[in-house]
Amino acid sequence: MKALVLREYRKLEVTDFPEPEVGAGEVRIAVRACGICGSDIHGYDGSTGRRIPPLVMGHEAAGVVVETGPGVETLGVGDRVTFDSTVWCGECAYCREGAINLCDRRQVLGVSCGDYRRHGAFAEYVVVPERIVYRLPDGLPFHHAALIEAVSVAVHAVERTPVRLGDTAVLVGSGMIGLLVLQALKLAGAATVIAIDRDEAKLGLARELGATDVIRASTPEEVGAAVGELTGGRGADLAVEAVGIEATVGAAVASVRKGGHVTLVGNLAPQIEFPLQAVVTRELTIAGSCASRGEYPRCLELVASGAIRVEPLITARAPLEEGPSWFERLYGGESGAMKVVLEPTPEGADAND
Repeated sequence: MKALVLREYRKLEVTDFPEPEVGAGEVRIAVRACGICGSDIHGYDGSTGRRIPPLVMGHEAAGVVVETGPGVETLGVGDRVTFDSTVWCGECAYCREGAINLCDRRQVLGVSCGDYRRHGAFAEYVVVPERIVYRLPDGLPFHHAALIEAVSVAVHAVERTPVRLGDTAVLVGSGMIGLLVLQALKLAGAATVIAIDRDEAKLGLARELGATDVIRASTPEEVGAAVGELTGGRGADLAVEAVGIEATVGAAVASVRKGGHVTLVGNLAPQIEFPLQAVVTRELTIAGSCASRGEYPRCLELVASGAIRVEPLITARAPLEEGPSWFERLYGGESGAMKVVLEPTPEGADAND
């Protein structure tokens, strides 16, 4: 099969690659669409340590089941599907409690971090366990279904956030996940959502997707002052931080009222200095949010119904052969680029099936 292989850092090539074998409880999926995630871009140069070459990256995908392994009962050849990026064991204490994102044996598709290597979906075919696969609603296109993984991350983050009807919320970071969080916050009942970013184009998209107000700012002091002005000096009820660096975490803390809540979903920097005194003396609640845990079926319904819009977030759809050039463009910070979806249609397949 053809696959986009990370041979060495910042060197991708489309080449022949062994087709993955189907084991018990697994299905082979012909990949129709796979989104380039920000984590793939950060892994492209080796900075995260989680994309050690050689590796087929890619974990935001959708396609068609073309083979089932022994013991598969709920899926059949021809099913249009998407799948979770997290491969969970189903046996550990966390999985038994439903906290599959915290699985003790958790692996992520398209990741190689030293502990394991799990090739992903920038390829004509990928093999995944039946338990992480979900059928697509009729009419949902593959390039929209490929974004369900990102939608599930956003929805899970909002579920970790105690949103009450009529609340004022701040979104720090209006990138891909942030703009999905924005829509989920509105659906959860937030009456006001204030989007924060340094990029005017992203803030414009935030307005299009429902932001009540937008603030172009970069420091905690600027964000705190601007949100205070919009809320009569009180601050927001809650904030979701979707970047993961010191300045944006500080901005989220600075934006909320006393007794407020901050959910952290961004994790670009592994360690930061934290505004501890502000959190303690203002009695804030801080929550982390990792991946998703069972939100896929609901997210499929939200996207299929249009309640969460993903089409405005798609910058381009391109064949697998254009993957290396798109990675380099995204790595270089191409202006206005959000989500690029690669479409590795296998030879002889109908891209519309």
